[in-house]
Amino acid sequence: MEKIKIGKINRQKSRRTNLVDKAELQAQKMACMNALLNRPWITKEHDRQLYYWIKEKQPELKQWFMEFAGYSLFVNSKLAKLDKAPVVAYPWMGFREFRESLDYVLFTYALWFLESKLEKEQFLLTALVKEVREYMSEQGMEVDWKNYFHRLSMARALKKLKALGIVQAVDGQELHWAQSETNTSDVLYESTPYSRYVLRNFPKVLNEYTTLIELRETIDYGSEQEEQNRRRKHHLYRRYLLEPVVQDRFWRDDLLYFHGQRKNILTQINSMFGWEGSRYREGLIFFESENMTEAELFPTLSSISDIILLVCSSIREEVTSSDSEMNFERDGTIHLTRGEVERILIQLQMEYKKYWINDYSKMKSSNLAEEVFNHLVEWGFGEWGEDGLFLLNAIAGRWSVKYGAVELET
Repeated sequence: MEKIKIGKINRQKSRRTNLVDKAELQAQKMACMNALLNRPWITKEHDRQLYYWIKEKQPELKQWFMEFAGYSLFVNSKLAKLDKAPVVAYPWMGFREFRESLDYVLFTYALWFLESKLEKEQFLLTALVKEVREYMSEQGMEVDWKNYFHRLSMARALKKLKALGIVQAVDGQELHWAQSETNTSDVLYESTPYSRYVLRNFPKVLNEYTTLIELRETIDYGSEQEEQNRRRKHHLYRRYLLEPVVQDRFWRDDLLYFHGQRKNILTQINSMFGWEGSRYREGLIFFESENMTEAELFPTLSSISDIILLVCSSIREEVTSSDSEMNFERDGTIHLTRGEVERILIQLQMEYKKYWINDYSKMKSSNLAEEVFNHLVEWGFGEWGEDGLFLLNAIAGRWSVKYGAVELET
C-alpha cells in the first residue's frame, strides 16, 4: 500500500473547460466591430458585456482596423473607442439635431470648458456661457446671449452633450434658459469622464495642415509607393464602411488598384462585420442583416423611403419598356428631369395615396419631388448634374415593389 506523503494530494484533478462555441465567438466579434464602427464609443458603465468583449478581442480588432482602414482602437478602464474619420464628408454625417454652424461652434467651446472639470464636478449653465463668451471674444468671435437664436444654438449643443453622456443634468432644462430673455433660469450640470474622448486624434499638429481635405487622413503617409498603396487601401475600406453606396466610377485614378482588391474587400467585410456583399455592374454593394445591424438601413422607417421605392420601381418599368425615352449611361445611370419625377409622383399619389401618411398624400408634386431628391442624394442613390438633370444611380434599380395584401400568421 502506498504511503500518503505530506504535500501530496491523493485525488484526481478535476477538469473544466471554458470553451465557447465558434459561432458564438464569431457573432461576438461582429457585434464588437459593428458597434465600434457606428457608435461614438462603448462605455463599461452602460454596456458592460460589449465593453468586455471588445477588451478581450482587442488585439485582433485593433490589428484589423489599423491594417485595413488606418483607424486606431483605444481601450481604457472606462470605454472603448474607434478613432474614425470619413474619406468623403457628407452632410448626413454630422449631428442631425444641429441646424446652424453656430451649434457646432458652441458644442466645441463647451468641450473646451469641460477640459478643466473633474469627473462628477458640478457647474452651472450661467458659468459655462459666461466663460465661453469671454473666451470666444478673445478669439475674435462674438456671441450674444441676449440673441434668442444664439441661446437656442447653445441649448442644442448642450442637449447633444447630454445625449452623448458627456454631461448630466442634475436640475433644470437648458430650453427654459434659452426661452428666457432675461436669463433668469439656470441649469445644474455634472461632468463625466467622456468629454476628453470626443475629438479625434490627428497624426500631425493642426497648424501644419493647409487644406481641409488633409484632415481626412488618419495616418501620416509617406511618399513612397508602398505608403501610397497603403493609403489607397485604407481609403477603399473606409468608404465602404462609412458610406451607403460606393460606385466603381468614384475611384477614377485608383480604379486599377481597386480591381485587384475587390475579392478581398468582399471577404474581409463579410468575415468581420457579417455584411453580405455582391458585385454589380455599377460596383460592390453591401447589405446588412437587420438582426445584427447597428446602423440605419435603407429603406428607413420614414414614409419617404417607401415612396422612393415606388418611384424607383416605376422608373425601372419605364426603362425596360420597349418605347422608353429615358436616357441612361453604360453604367446604368439614368438622366431625369424634375418634371419626369413629378409626373411619376402624381401617378403614384393618385393610385396609392390611401396608403400614405396625410402629409405626403396631400403634398404638392413639386414639394414631394424635392423631398424625394433629397432622400436619394442622402443615401447615395443619385446626384444633381451640372446640366440641371438628376443622375439616378443604377443601384436604385435593384428594387421592384408594389403595395398588396399580406396575410399575417396568427
